[in-house]
Amino acid sequence: MTLSSVAARAPDGRTLFDNLTLAFGRERTGVVGRNGAGKTTLLRLIAGLAEPQEGAVARTGRIGWLDQRNTPAPGETVAEALGAAEGLVLLARVLAGDGSGDDLAEADWTLEARIGQALAEVGLTEVAFDRPVASLSGGEQTRLRLAGLMLDRPDLLVLDEPTNHLDGEARALVAEVLERWPGGVVVVSHDRAVLRRMDRIVELSALGAAVHGGNYELYVERKALERAAAERGLDAAEREADQAARENQRALERKARRDRAGKASRIGSSDPKILLDFRAERAEVSGGRERRLAERRTADAGVALDAARERVERVRELSIPMPSTALPVGRVVLDMLEAAWDAPDGRRIVGPISLTLTGPERIAVTGPNGAGKSTLLRLMAGELEPATGWIDRPVAAARLDQSADILSPTETLVDGYMRLNPEASSNEARAALARFLFRNVAADRAVGELSGGERLRAALACVMTGRSPPQLLILDEPTNHLDLDSISAVEAALRAYDGALVVVSHDEDFLDAIGVTRRLALVNPRPRPRHDAGQQA
Repeated sequence: MTLSSVAARAPDGRTLFDNLTLAFGRERTGVVGRNGAGKTTLLRLIAGLAEPQEGAVARTGRIGWLDQRNTPAPGETVAEALGAAEGLVLLARVLAGDGSGDDLAEADWTLEARIGQALAEVGLTEVAFDRPVASLSGGEQTRLRLAGLMLDRPDLLVLDEPTNHLDGEARALVAEVLERWPGGVVVVSHDRAVLRRMDRIVELSALGAAVHGGNYELYVERKALERAAAERGLDAAEREADQAARENQRALERKARRDRAGKASRIGSSDPKILLDFRAERAEVSGGRERRLAERRTADAGVALDAARERVERVRELSIPMPSTALPVGRVVLDMLEAAWDAPDGRRIVGPISLTLTGPERIAVTGPNGAGKSTLLRLMAGELEPATGWIDRPVAAARLDQSADILSPTETLVDGYMRLNPEASSNEARAALARFLFRNVAADRAVGELSGGERLRAALACVMTGRSPPQLLILDEPTNHLDLDSISAVEAALRAYDGALVVVSHDEDFLDAIGVTRRLALVNPRPRPRHDAGQQA
C-alpha cells in the first residue's frame, strides 16, 4: 500500500504531517515519534479508518487492524471475537449429523485446530469459546484480537501499541508473533523489544517522516550520530555568527573613522567644492557597500544559527532534573513484616510479605497481571493499611502511577503544584515548574491537556522540588503512556535520583536502564490465600 503526498490535521487544526509519501509492503515497520506527532492517525489512514485532508492512499490486499482501545460488544463471546462463531456452529451441526449437503461442503475441518494454534501462540490455551470477552482482562482481550487476526491472515497487520498493559510474558508472546508473521506489519510501539524485531523504523515529526533501515538498535545509533552532528553544526553556526557580528562592528568603526577623517580634511582643504563633494560621495558609496556586505553576512549567519538551533532542538533528548534527597546509605526507608492486604470480601490480594529497603536501593516488583503489584505499592506508600503484619516507613515517600493521578485533570500546573506544596508561593511554583521545562504560560496549562510524558514530568516536578524531596519514590508502570523520548528522559532522571526506588514495570529495558538492584516477584493469589506462605525479598 502507498501514501502519496498525504496531509493530516488534528481536530484543533494543527498540522500533524504534510506532503507525506510512504510505501508499505511485506516488511515489518515500526512507527515512532513523540506523542502528538500523528502516529495513530497514520495507522488509521493505512487501515482505511480515516481519509487524508490532502493526497491519496492506495490500498492493495487485505488489512488487519488492532486498536489499543477496543470495547467488546455486549455479550460478545471468544468465538465471535475470533470471527469463528458461525464456522464453529456449522462444524458442530455437521458433527452432530444434522448438517446439510451444503454444510458438508462448507465445513472447515481445520478450524478448531487453527483456533487452538492461534490461541496457543498468544498464550490463551485455556479460554473457552463461549466465554464472554468482557470477562477477560484488557491484556487478554488484546491477545485475543491478535489471535483473530492470525486466523484471518490479512496481507498487512496494522497495530497500535499492541503490548500496552500486557505483563512481561504476554509482551514477549506478542513480539514473537510479529517476528514470525509472514506478511507485512506496521506497528506503533514504544516497546523496544518489539521494535528490535522490525526491519525498518519510520520516525514521524512535524517535518514529515524519516525512514531508517534496520531495527531499533540501528535507529538509536543513527539518532546519536544525528544529535552529535547537530551539536557540531550549532557550534559552527555560533562561531560564524560571532565572527559576522565582529566584522559588522569593525565595518561600522572603519566607516566612522573615515567619516571623521573626511570631515577634517574637507575643513582644511583648498580643493574645489565639486571635487570635495565627489570624494565624499565616493567614500559614502564605498562605505555603504562594505556596511551592506557586513550586514548581509550577519543576517545570513543569524538565519543559519536559527536553523542550527532548530535542528538541535528537534533531536535533543528531553531532560528532567532531579534534586538530591541526601539519603544516607544505611538509612532504612521501608520495613515490612508479614504485611498482607485483603479485599472487602476477604480475598487475599497480596502478601504476606517481609521486606527491608535500606539506603538508595532500587527494587523492581514483577509478576503477572492480577498478582497484586499495584496494591503492594499502595501499601508501601501508606495509602492502604495492611490486614495483617505491619509496615514502617520512616522517610518521606511519594507514589506516582502511570496516569500521575496526584494531579487533577481540571487544575492548572501552578494550582496543582501549590496544592501539593502549600508552603510554596506562586513565584516559587513557577520557578520549580520551569526547571522541569514548564516555562511561562506552559505552567498555566490544565493538567488534562498534557500528554502522558508531560503529565509524569509535571508530577515529578511537584513531588521532587518541594522543601523536602521524598527519599522513597514509588512508581507504578511509569512508562505505559510515554513516547520513546519521554521514556529516555525518565530513565536518565531516575538514574540521577539518589533516593530509594520501588518500581512496577513490565519493560525490561526500562528496568535495566534505571539500575535495578533487587527484584520482588509476585504470583497470582491462590484460591485460599490466607494459608499462603510468605513472600520474602
